[in-house]
Amino acid sequence: MLQAMRHTMLGMMVLLVACVPSRKYEEANARLRAAQESEAKALESAQRTEAAMKEQQAHLEDLRSRKEKLERDTLTLGTSLRRMNSQYDKINALNNELLEKYNALLSGHGTENRKLLSDLESTRLKLQVKEDSLARLAGSLAEREASLALLQEELAKKDAAMSALKEKVSAALTGFEGKGLTVTQRDGKIYVSLENKLLFPSGSTAVDKEGRQALVNLAKAIENEPDLNILVEGHTDTDQVRGGSAFKDNWDLSVLRATSVVRILQESSKIDPLRITAGGRGEFLPLDAADKAKNRRIEVILAPDLRTLYNMVTD
Repeated sequence: MLQAMRHTMLGMMVLLVACVPSRKYEEANARLRAAQESEAKALESAQRTEAAMKEQQAHLEDLRSRKEKLERDTLTLGTSLRRMNSQYDKINALNNELLEKYNALLSGHGTENRKLLSDLESTRLKLQVKEDSLARLAGSLAEREASLALLQEELAKKDAAMSALKEKVSAALTGFEGKGLTVTQRDGKIYVSLENKLLFPSGSTAVDKEGRQALVNLAKAIENEPDLNILVEGHTDTDQVRGGSAFKDNWDLSVLRATSVVRILQESSKIDPLRITAGGRGEFLPLDAADKAKNRRIEVILAPDLRTLYNMVTD
């Protein structure tokens, strides 16, 4: 477009040169130069304007591209937002529904929950009572075990003491062995068995000389045993007492022979009378049903005083 304007103006200038005088030519020439300068400026301005228009056009295209991108992004974001809003509405509705159901569950099972808590508390209290009882039982068991240990220790001491006493009694009665005298230890006691042939003439309650000596030796062996209980038992055979006898029956005979032995034990030693007991068994506790001589006897039973042990058990 600018090039065409330039050719047109040149043609007009040629015509003017040919038609006007020199002065006129100069004026025209001056105007031409001025026009050329003006044209050059206009051309330059047009070029700047064209460059500016291109720059603005590029900027406009960039803005348009950005606008389209923003529109696309906005559309995408809007779609996502609408989808999220929809999902949020659903989640919110579901949460409200769950909350209602939870509240309904709490309201509907309140009584059952309280009952369950009550049952649990009751069970806990029962368990606590059992635990306390078990603790007391354990303490009591520990005490009993300690008492049992002491009791066993005391029993062992008693057994050892009785064994030593048996040896002492046996030594004191050595000279009477084989004459119807035996010393045995059983059930924690010492049994000194003296047959009637060593002690009494037939049908008598008076102890003869040899029998008295055996009893004196026995009394001396045990007189310094303060924790010893002494039971003297009289035994007879099954023969009944003859009529006209001084004794009513075998009971009477067994008791009187036992008391005769007790008197000798007391008279010949320092034994406390409170520790001696006389008793009759009659014919009812025989040693050998086929040997009447063995059944006619005196048994001196030496037993340890067990009151201390009894108190240990019952306390």
